[in-house]
Amino acid sequence: MAESAVSAVLGSAGNLAVQETIFLCGVTLQVGLLKDELMRIQAYLKDADNKWRLGNARVAILVTQIRAAAYEAQNVIEEADYMEKRNRIKKGFIGAISRYARLPTDLITLHKIGADIQRVRRKLSEIFVSAENLKIDLDNTGVVDYEFPQDNGLMNQNSEDDVVMVGFEDEHKEIVDKLVSGDNMLTAVSIVAMGGAGKTTLARKVYTSSTVRKHFEAIAWVTVSQKFKGIDLLNNIMKQIIGTTDESSDIDVTQEYEVGKKIHDFLLHKRYFVVLDDVWETDTWEQISRMVNVFPDATTGSRILLTTRKKDVANHIQMQTHVHVLKHLDDEKSWELFSSRALPSYKRSSICDVKEVEELGRKLAKKCNGLPLALAVLGAYLSKNLNSEAWSDMLLDWSSTKNGQMMRAIIARSYKDLPSHYFRSCFLYFAAFCEDSEIDVSDLIEIWIAESLIPHMLKHTPEQTARKYVTELAQRSLVQVVSRSRAHGWIETIRIHDILRDWCVEEARQDGFLNAIDNTTRVGASSSDTMISYRYSFQNITGQILQATPNAQTLVGFRLSSVSLPKLRFLRVIHIENSDLKDFCAIDGFIHLRYLRLRACRHVALPTSIGKLLNLENLDLRNTYLKEAVPMSLWHISTLRHVYLSNVFPPPSNVQQKELMTLWLDLGSIGTKYFGNGMVNFVGQMTQLTTLFLCMSLVPAEMINIFVNMPRLVDIYLTRFSVLGKLPESHHFPQSLRRLHLSADVINQDPMPILEKLPSLVVLILRGYEGRTMSCSAQGFPRLQELKLRSFSMEEWRMELGTMPKLSHLELWWCQKISELPEGLLHLSSLSVLKLYDASLISEDDNTLKELRRKACEVGRC
Repeated sequence: MAESAVSAVLGSAGNLAVQETIFLCGVTLQVGLLKDELMRIQAYLKDADNKWRLGNARVAILVTQIRAAAYEAQNVIEEADYMEKRNRIKKGFIGAISRYARLPTDLITLHKIGADIQRVRRKLSEIFVSAENLKIDLDNTGVVDYEFPQDNGLMNQNSEDDVVMVGFEDEHKEIVDKLVSGDNMLTAVSIVAMGGAGKTTLARKVYTSSTVRKHFEAIAWVTVSQKFKGIDLLNNIMKQIIGTTDESSDIDVTQEYEVGKKIHDFLLHKRYFVVLDDVWETDTWEQISRMVNVFPDATTGSRILLTTRKKDVANHIQMQTHVHVLKHLDDEKSWELFSSRALPSYKRSSICDVKEVEELGRKLAKKCNGLPLALAVLGAYLSKNLNSEAWSDMLLDWSSTKNGQMMRAIIARSYKDLPSHYFRSCFLYFAAFCEDSEIDVSDLIEIWIAESLIPHMLKHTPEQTARKYVTELAQRSLVQVVSRSRAHGWIETIRIHDILRDWCVEEARQDGFLNAIDNTTRVGASSSDTMISYRYSFQNITGQILQATPNAQTLVGFRLSSVSLPKLRFLRVIHIENSDLKDFCAIDGFIHLRYLRLRACRHVALPTSIGKLLNLENLDLRNTYLKEAVPMSLWHISTLRHVYLSNVFPPPSNVQQKELMTLWLDLGSIGTKYFGNGMVNFVGQMTQLTTLFLCMSLVPAEMINIFVNMPRLVDIYLTRFSVLGKLPESHHFPQSLRRLHLSADVINQDPMPILEKLPSLVVLILRGYEGRTMSCSAQGFPRLQELKLRSFSMEEWRMELGTMPKLSHLELWWCQKISELPEGLLHLSSLSVLKLYDASLISEDDNTLKELRRKACEVGRC
């Protein structure tokens, strides 16, 4: 991982302000020489990395020295850059002196920076000598941009659901039948199998089954894992079935009782279905129900579905239980799954020796012992190497048929086959996240970019490159796709299998890439004998000061309670979620900080000096309610690109934030009396926005007119207007707009004649139209796939032939004046889902409704 460290330094050093000035005495030249030497040393790293992995202790020391020197070089270069940025924003007489001369304090700083650069260069010279003595070969290939393959065939197969259902169709049907039939007593079904056998995915396929969804009135899914808190599970269940959660900062047993009681009372007269996924211990049931019987047995035919690796856990549940032991796939089903990943039909024609490859493939599939995860990962790996020689080598190198060693060998091969150290670093980063967590891809991409793990590629933005990384990891079955964005088509949320994550945790610690620490790990434990970690992930830690090495660059935390964060001056990334922070540290001295995420945290106050963080690009405080207002100095940081805030106070005036790409503001009950036109002016000058999310009690009416100068906007979410008159003409909206959510108490005029002309619109959510008719013309909404109408009071919906040719998902909420569905819906050949919420005037005898059902459109009522 030393290669990724050097590449990160070189990548981030390419656009520094220090290069644009001639007033840094000899420092500018020194920085240039330092960069040249880093580029030279980068050439040694591939050979050094290989020798280190073979156990060469002397090379291991060298790799450690290279990485330490690279990070030290990055720190000193950025100190010079920070000084230059700081001087540029100074005003008045002092500012003029700072820009065109040097203050004594600057000269002292420059002297120190120059001395530090000389020290780092001496270290690099010693490293070159050591590399030559160790006979490490010079690799002159340099860094080559990886061209992503257009593997669209695999993209349609990369969900874990598709993988596990090969060979498990009968078991899926059997489990669904047991859930929806039988007596009315509360009963459980337990799926038991070893890791990688497909328990969770089979359970999820059952959970999302239309038969199950229609049968039960309330459903919930919670992942238990090895380390869980009862109150967290209960809050999760309550949020899913009731829609609320206890956000109290100090959860005690009394509140746990209250949450459990709320769940019990809500479920008492309902037929409910709850999935407890990945249960490890026999006392889990007692821990969940220790204060109150959470899951009542009211003879309503309710069911519990449990997945576990241990049969004694399945038998321990105190109710009638059917234990379903998941069988391994037989040889034929194993080959079917393996070949679907390794030899998709669209690739077979390009293989010269396809029969020989198939014969080898059957032998390799058999080696996987019927485990779906092993078959999927191995098949995806071999799909990148479609020749008999590679497959034969794989068969000859097979080290063991024991399941644990087998999976590790397959994962290690897939990891090494990733096309660059950037890719490998991004994959290892999953070690930072909690077991069984669903990961938002947009969040993941932002942190990858902040960590300099995404290379600069021609014709691609960093975000585009990162999304291609996610796609490639999914194609290789190294991550599992949970959901896709209908508006954008890209992967939206992912998860990583426990076995793959455990491998990442161990490999990341051994490489010194990242140290994952939880309440079972000795805090402060080193990554290895020689490799010092520069990244730390803390999970489920309570009541202490978190320990990390002084040069740490990344601090990630989940579910921390009453902890104090260390003051680490070289931090570039702080990412903490669902935590109670004690004495949140002053961060104004963290001049390297690029990424600050404190999501759903308590006891947080930003220092007034936050404006000194001149490198800050990403600030995310979603669901974190600050003890004090957001300092005005925040908006003077010119590097800001993504800002997510909850519960903020009035926006500043006379602030230019023209480079901001994402603005996400959830202001809750705060209304226009605090903002008025100030908010309109503030947002209106952000011409580079791609995403605007604004939620407040009353959005200023003028906000609807600001989009004419925002050509890059693709997502707009505005709620809630009081009254919306006529919308702006369609050409005043961004033509790149893909998702639009507008909510108002009253929309006076039919919005469809304007919005249907937006050429890129894919998702449309509207609330509040009160006209008598609504009209959608032919050729309107050419790309619309999802339409949700809420609180519409029109009596007639006119749809011309040819409108909405791609609409697949339609929802009508509280549209109480619509007495019949428009016949035009029958001409929408792509319509597959229709959901009606409180649409009581539309009877089951409605002709359009009956015809849609006959055409196999899924119709649901709530």
